[in-house]
Amino acid sequence: MEFDYDLFVIGGGSGGVRAARLASAEAGQKVGLAEEYRMGGTCVIRGCVPKKLMVYASHFPEEIKLAQAYGWTVHAGSFDWKQFRHHLHAELNRLEQIYTTNLEKAGVEIHHQRAVLKDPHTVELDDGTTFKCRHILLATGGAPSFPPLEGAEELGISSNDIFLLDELPESILIIGGGFIACEMACILNGLGVKTTIFLRGAQILRGFDDEARGHLADHMASLGIEIHCGTSIIEMVKVDSGVNVRTSTGHQGTYGKVLFATGRDPSTKGLGLEEAGVKLGRNGEILVNEYSQTDVPSIYAIGDVTGRVELTPVAIREGVAFVETVFHGRPTPVDHELVPSAVYTQPELGTVGITENEAERARDAGGEDFEVYATSFRPMKTAFAHTDDRVLMKLIVGKESRKVRGCHIVAPEAGEMIQLAGIAIKMGATKEDFDRTCAVHPTMAEELVTMKSPVR
Repeated sequence: MEFDYDLFVIGGGSGGVRAARLASAEAGQKVGLAEEYRMGGTCVIRGCVPKKLMVYASHFPEEIKLAQAYGWTVHAGSFDWKQFRHHLHAELNRLEQIYTTNLEKAGVEIHHQRAVLKDPHTVELDDGTTFKCRHILLATGGAPSFPPLEGAEELGISSNDIFLLDELPESILIIGGGFIACEMACILNGLGVKTTIFLRGAQILRGFDDEARGHLADHMASLGIEIHCGTSIIEMVKVDSGVNVRTSTGHQGTYGKVLFATGRDPSTKGLGLEEAGVKLGRNGEILVNEYSQTDVPSIYAIGDVTGRVELTPVAIREGVAFVETVFHGRPTPVDHELVPSAVYTQPELGTVGITENEAERARDAGGEDFEVYATSFRPMKTAFAHTDDRVLMKLIVGKESRKVRGCHIVAPEAGEMIQLAGIAIKMGATKEDFDRTCAVHPTMAEELVTMKSPVR
């Protein structure tokens, strides 16, 4: 069979773009890529990048209060959303152009259309053009999902829509308690929007360390964010001032906007996966092996669409491993262990490795016993300003191996700290390695190497 492309990538997000560039520029393959919306995917266009810029913008009111405590005569004034949004989209346009230019420089042929599978070696574009492809890589990402509630999609918005709003509402109700819900709550609250969270569970950030979750929830509440646990919407009605909501707990109120942050679904619908023989999991994710290969030998998948670890750097690593495996003849499994991550709330939550609950379950199942080292304190910067802000540092340590198996930090810039802690933990550092490391004083992070006695 003659092929039009050695590799055809469906999806122009970070993972797909990296794989396409490497396969073309370094492995010398003929590569095509189809993207139906904007180059850059979730991270660049409607996720990590715009969100982090909004995080920065939302910090200034608290920073100005601190500045006043340090002797500066300053005031916050008002926030100009339209000016900020203009600069935000200019930056996204710039980054998108960089992605496109880098692909073109690498020799990748870009198709600004939707592509679907017709069989294990054929893709079809919207205009009816078909290509025969030796290998096909699916990197279509994920998309926000709405609950099966009448009016949810018509009256509510998703995290994708936040960056496109003409103006910020006076109030917002956020449905969900995961990291997107909590990040958006802190951002919007910091920008002056009265913010409320409804979640069905007993606490925010299910799956993260319980102690860290509680610490963060308390701080968010101190910032003025209302958090209602064990609460579900049962009715939404459009009114002049926004959306009137009735809940399972009897609460009724009107909000300028209702944001659903109730999860994300893999973008697999209408891709022709069934016709090509690609199997899906129960949540619609593409099932792959350790080399990102589906049950169809010529078809691979990486990134959020596989439902593994849904983080941009992981998708990029999966793309690199795919090229190593397929085009360089060096089978490279993807390492999903000990991946550091951060939740960009106020303060941030940084985490790597196992939680205390996970350590308990592993021990009860016959695994290693463990020790917990933890401390909570007022950092110098805010203590001077007489605020009650506290940070949390926590290590989970194997009792026999002495390896640091988990690290959890709730503090300003926790994302920066957890990246560096993640290196040591990935290398297999022991608690004694941490102890032997001299502290950098005065810093918050020095507590990671000065906790001498386990608290549990």
